[in-house]
Order: sequence, then C-alpha cells, then structure tokens
Amino acid sequence: MSDMMDDLMRTIGGLLDPHGPAVQSAQSYTPTDYSIHFFMQIAAILIVCRITGWAAKKWFGQPQVVGEMIAGVILGPSLFGLFFPDFQAALFPKETRNVLYVGAQFGVGLYMFLVGTTLRLDHFQSKAKSAAGVSAAGIIVPFLFALAITPYLLTIPGLFTPGVGQMNATLFMGACIALTAFPMLARIINERGLADTSLGTLSLTAGAFDDAVSWCVLAIVLATFGGGPGVALIAIVGGGAYVAFMLLAGRRLLVPLGSAVEAKGEMTHTLFAVVLILYALSAFVMDAVGIHAVFGGFLLGVCMPRGLLTEEIRRKIEPLTVVLLLPMFFTYSGLNTRLDMVNNWQLLAVALGILLVSIAAKFGACWLAARLAGENNRTALGIGALMNARGLMELIIINIGLQKGIIGPTLFAMMVLMAIVTTVMAGPLFEFVYGRKARVTGELGSLFADEAAGDAAQQAPLDKLA
Repeated sequence: MSDMMDDLMRTIGGLLDPHGPAVQSAQSYTPTDYSIHFFMQIAAILIVCRITGWAAKKWFGQPQVVGEMIAGVILGPSLFGLFFPDFQAALFPKETRNVLYVGAQFGVGLYMFLVGTTLRLDHFQSKAKSAAGVSAAGIIVPFLFALAITPYLLTIPGLFTPGVGQMNATLFMGACIALTAFPMLARIINERGLADTSLGTLSLTAGAFDDAVSWCVLAIVLATFGGGPGVALIAIVGGGAYVAFMLLAGRRLLVPLGSAVEAKGEMTHTLFAVVLILYALSAFVMDAVGIHAVFGGFLLGVCMPRGLLTEEIRRKIEPLTVVLLLPMFFTYSGLNTRLDMVNNWQLLAVALGILLVSIAAKFGACWLAARLAGENNRTALGIGALMNARGLMELIIINIGLQKGIIGPTLFAMMVLMAIVTTVMAGPLFEFVYGRKARVTGELGSLFADEAAGDAAQQAPLDKLA
C-alpha cells in the first residue's frame, strides 16, 4: 500500500515533466506535453489576470486591463519565479513558450484589428487643426529627449543589443516615449464623461496622430535594422505598397462584405470566416515583408466598412480576444520581464531616469502646447495627463523591439515599468488636475455615475479595449 501511494505521488508530481518515449530523449517534449502545459498555463493565466484585474478595479479604480498588465509581471520570473522558481519553471518551461508566443501574437494582432475598427476618422478631421500643436509637441519633444539620452544608454552594456546603431536606437526610444495608448485613452475619456467634450476630442485626436507617427517610425526601424539593404528595401517598398493598396483599393473591395452583412442583418459563419481569412492574410503580408503582423491587423481594421459589419466583428471577436488572448500576451511579456536584471544603483537610476524623461517629454510637452494653443491651465494639465498614458501599446512596441533584437532584457524590463507606471497614473492624475474640480462645478457628471454607466456598457467596444 505504501509503495502504491509513493508511486501515485511520484506520478502526480511528474505531471508537468517531459514525457519523451525513450530514456535517451527523456527531456524531449511530445505533443501531449505541449497540450498539458498549454491548458494548465491558460488556467493559471486566467485565474491570476481576473483576480488581479478585479483587485485593481475595486481597490485602485483602475481598468481591468491594468491589473492584467501587472498580472503578466507577477507570473514571470520577477515575482512568481522569485518565490517559487521550481514551480514557475515547471509551469512555464522554456520549450513551451513558442506556443504561448503564437497565441499571444494572434491575440494582439486581433486586438489591433479591433482598435482599427473603432477609429473615427470624422473626429480626427473635425479636430485636426486644433490638435496639431499638441500632437506635434507630443512627437517632437519625446524624440528630442530620446536624442539626448540614447548616446548614454548605448554605453551601458545589455540595454541595446550589439550592432544597433545610434540612429535606430534613438528612433526606437523616441517612438516608445512618444507613444500614447490610444485605446486606453478612449476608455478613460469614455469612463470620465469626456466623450462629447472639446478636451476629450482634442486628446483623442492628438493621441491618434502620435500613435500613427510612432508606429510609422517603428516600421522604418524594423525595415532598416539587421537585415541589410535588400531586406530593408523589401520591407519599406512592400509595406508601403500594401498600405497604399489597402487605403486606395482595399476599402472599396471590402464594401461588398459590409453590404452582405447589412443585407442579412447579421454576420453569418461564412462571412465571419471570410473576415478571419482576411485578417490572417493581412497579418501574414506585413510579417512576410519584415514589418510586423500587428500592422496588418490594424490596417485591415481601419479599412473595414463602418456599420453593422464592424459592430458584428467586435461582438464576435472582442470577448475572446480581451478575456483569453490578450492575457496570453501580457503573460508572455511578463515571462520576458526580468526586474532582477535592474540589480545595481546605476541601472536603477537609468530606469528612474527613463520614467521621468518619458513623463516630462509627454505630459510636459502636451501641457505646454495646449497652453500655447489658448487652453486654460487646468484643461492643459488634463490633456497632458491623458496623453501620458501608454498602456498595452507600449508593451506591443517593446515586445517587437525585443523579438527583433533591438533591445535587451534589461531595457525591456525598464520599459515595462515605465508602461505600467504611466498607465496607472493617468486616471488619478487626470482627476487631480482636472476631473475633481470639473465635477464640483458641473462641467462633468459624477465620477461614480460615469463609472456605473461604464460598467453597464461593458459590451461596448471602447469599454473593452484598453
């Protein structure tokens, strides 16, 4: 009986061990091993993300997605791996991370596809002129700061990978600092009752412009980095040609798809399959030319005919993407985040410096530009607070930088911290500099009423996207 119990305990304890068929290959992973780990990983990811997201919303007034960003770091080597290294290594062995990576990329590409479908071009046109100054400041100043700090960062081993030139490093840092989390910005504006205000529309327009420039700069960096002139030429020409095709011809070619949905009154399974095929092909094209799949997803979303088609796309795709696939991306990012690599005073000072520079460059520049454009100080501060949020968009861009070999794990960890801090501070900072007084004077409704309305509208796309 004792032997049987010992054998049972050994079997249970070895559930996550490799199950290779032969002794000499006992460390190999069979398809069954990948399946066992995948389902266990998904369960752990969902449990931790939902709990952390709930806690962030209930106790700190943060959106669910902020808690999920933090949950990714919790599941990684910085916390879970620090206190339970053997269990963490068994649950997320290196051999299985490629599977998690594919799911994460599929999810973040779908997320960017959804973001593209929410883009309101009419808002941008109506506020383009007034937002130009704020947007320009939010781009130019971060790149100037990046130009100032990058030469020093390049002297610190491990921040950038060997072979990265100063121009590419500067452009990458500038894009990271200039980035505004457009979907997070949309959610904050919606939750805080700013959707129909001049401040909200101006911030949303400027944020969209800034993100567009940041992604274009990143595309240039990816096109020119590490592959020689031939690869760069294919990326630039191929990517540019595909963008031109989608904007000039793709939008017209997609009109019949929208008409078919309108005629049927819903998106049938066949039409849904067509949408997913188009998404996969668009992501493939941008990946194949050397840019990145997320660009393909976003571009397709922008070009989709507005109306019932995009409503059905969000209704069918959004829940799975937000609840299941994005947490996979957060966790994959967290597994690459090694906060223990920021292990001396110099690196800690660099991390703090990057954070302060990022806040000063974005918050400070947008505040000053708004003041110069004639806004009062309180409104200008509110715009700066909103524009300073970076959110998931920052995680996407730095993950691309890590995957493409532009930055090292140490700088990646620093940028993850910057993304989390600037995202967490956006809502409370806005309330401090603008929201509280605006609610007292009646310019905005009650924050609790706005939040209750936001909770009641959880099915709305912008309430899900973050």
